[in-house]
Amino acid sequence: MAENITQLLVIRHGETAWNLETRIQGQIDIPLNDHGRWQADRLARALRTEGIDVLYASDLSRATETAEAVSRHLDLPLTLDMGLRERHFGRLEGLTHDEIAQHWPDDARRWRGRDPAYGPEGGETLTQFYQRCVGTLERLAARHPGQTVAVVAHGGVLDCFYRAANRIDLTEPRAWKITNASINRLLYTPQGFSLVAWADCRHLEGDDDLDEATDGSLAPA
Repeated sequence: MAENITQLLVIRHGETAWNLETRIQGQIDIPLNDHGRWQADRLARALRTEGIDVLYASDLSRATETAEAVSRHLDLPLTLDMGLRERHFGRLEGLTHDEIAQHWPDDARRWRGRDPAYGPEGGETLTQFYQRCVGTLERLAARHPGQTVAVVAHGGVLDCFYRAANRIDLTEPRAWKITNASINRLLYTPQGFSLVAWADCRHLEGDDDLDEATDGSLAPA
C-alpha cells in the first residue's frame, strides 16, 4: 500500500434489542443482545486475515463489545474514541419511530426529511453530527498512513462515512444498507475518502466454520 494511503474497515456494531424494536438508541448505552454477540464473534473471525494494524471503537457498549471480540481474536489493543459515538438525539432517545411521530410530529418530519439544521431538543443537528463523525475519522486515518485501521461505530456514523466517500449531500435519502456487523471498506489520503466496497455480510451467512478461513477468501472480489 502506498505510504500516504490508509485502508479503513468501518464496521457497525452487532445487533441490540432496541435495533429490533426500531427504538432510537442515540447515546443511551445499550448492550448487544445474544445475536449481536454471535455477530461480533463471526466478525472477529472474518477479520483475522485482513492485516489490521490498529483498532478503534466508539465508547458506547454496543460498539465496545463488538470491538472487544475483534481485539481478543486478533490480539490487538482497543482504543475508544467518543468522537465515534452515535448521534445525540436528545429527547427522542429511547422512543420508537412511531412514538416520535405520535408525540412530536414536527420533529419526525424534520428528522425523516434530513433537515441539516434540525436537532432534537438536547441533541445534535445533522450538520454537527456529520462534522463530528467525519472529522474524527479523518483524524484517526491521518494518524496511520500506510496502515490498515478497523473502526467499530454506529449506523448513523457509517452513513456519514459513506456520504463523505461518495460526496453525497446530507439531504439526500439513504439508498444503501448499513447492516449490523457488516464490513465496509474505505481508503483515506490527504485528499479525502474513497469507497472500495460496502456492506460485506458474507461472514454472517450460514453456520460454516470460519476457523479455517485463513486464505483471505472473505476479502472483496
